[in-house]
This record gives sequence, structure tokens and C-alpha cells, in this order.
Amino acid sequence: MVTNNANSGISRDVTITNALGLHARSASKIAKLCKKAKSKVCIIKDGNKADASSIIDILTLACAQGSKITLKIDDQSDLEILNDLVQLVESNFGE
Repeated sequence: MVTNNANSGISRDVTITNALGLHARSASKIAKLCKKAKSKVCIIKDGNKADASSIIDILTLACAQGSKITLKIDDQSDLEILNDLVQLVESNFGE
């Protein structure tokens, strides 16, 4: 599901299907990708928000297999990064 709101950015809902969940190696891949963004990118799980460019922030969400998360960008110019993040999660982080 894609949500687009001028005040809140653009978001996509995805489910963590990787057997190991969102762990340090996968968090590193996310953070590396998000450092290329022009605006803020965040991950939201159960109402808790993490800076997606910070490995530590991502890990605090404790996303096990089956966790539903929202990936959110603040600026339309980062839409390619959002799409790349969705693909990364849906591909089980390349593992």
C-alpha cells in the first residue's frame, strides 16, 4: 500500500519475511541506502519510528520475521530510494 500526503510524505507498508528478521547486516544495507536520500527516511513499526539511516535506530524496532513495517520518505525526490527499500525488504535483504 502506498500512501501519499503532502504533509506526511510518501510511505509503503511491507512485511519482514526474512527468517532472521531485520538484523544487523540487513539494517546496515538499509542505512547505507538511506544515506543517499535528500530528505529524512524512517521506518515505523507499531507506532515507533526509527531513523532509517541509523543502524542502531533500526535495530531498536526489533523487527522479527512477520513484522509489518512502514517505510516513509519525506520528499518525492527520494521515491527511487523508497522503491529500492521495498525491493530490498521483499528480497529478504539479498540473503
